[in-house]
Amino acid sequence: MNICFIGGGNMATALIGGLLGQGFSAQQISVVEINAENRARLQRDFSVRAVESLAEGVSGSEAIVFAVKPQQLRDVAQQLAPLLNGQLLISIAAGIRAVDLARWVGSQAVVRAMPNTPSLIRCGMTGLYAMPAVSGAQREQAQNILAAVGETLWLHDEAMVDAVTAISGSGPAYVFYLIEALQQAALKLGFNDEEARRLSVATFLGGSKLAAASTEEVAVLRTRVTSKNGTTERALLSLEQNQVAAHLVQAALAAEARSREMGDELGKS
Repeated sequence: MNICFIGGGNMATALIGGLLGQGFSAQQISVVEINAENRARLQRDFSVRAVESLAEGVSGSEAIVFAVKPQQLRDVAQQLAPLLNGQLLISIAAGIRAVDLARWVGSQAVVRAMPNTPSLIRCGMTGLYAMPAVSGAQREQAQNILAAVGETLWLHDEAMVDAVTAISGSGPAYVFYLIEALQQAALKLGFNDEEARRLSVATFLGGSKLAAASTEEVAVLRTRVTSKNGTTERALLSLEQNQVAAHLVQAALAAEARSREMGDELGKS
């Protein structure tokens, strides 16, 4: 499978590195990137073909990954339309619905994907939705591309991509926000900056690994740490009194609503 990335930013870079790590050869990958410095970086770091011309980049490709900003996607798609020859099209642009991209390019072979930033270290989570015209072989191609940077979850309803955006797409920011809060607490308790960061990051990392490795519900793991009349119980009571969980739920719902709004705004003809 020859793959063309349109856009050579962070997410494209993560996917390229992941694919090469999975056994793809550099000769199978091309990148269309208008920035000369980025082209030079991609060629230097990965030995892939990085070009400025859209026609040159997509020539001979079987899968095309749109890795441009959502606001740029329609213009790029319309330029690409006359160059297509049955390729699988994968969009990782937030908010752009598959049906709108399909309309712009004149092809129904579209998979919409929502990866997240931990893909940069191959610990990502990606939600995937395929339009009905996407073949089984093309679904497998999309799976192979996105699985190179982490886990994947196929969705039967495209509306759920907005929900994935709210949970795992925006989710790393929620985690960073909580780590920052724990660091602030550590500083108030007398630790220096470096110590506060180490304690906070290691705690989130360890807790996440424990949850991932366990077959038990996260609520059970939490209960095990919470001794009666102990320190953890006191902390959790404070969190409950301040409705931290409810506020986090509301934050995710707000993100999902914004994702739907972006689809409406960016998908206009």
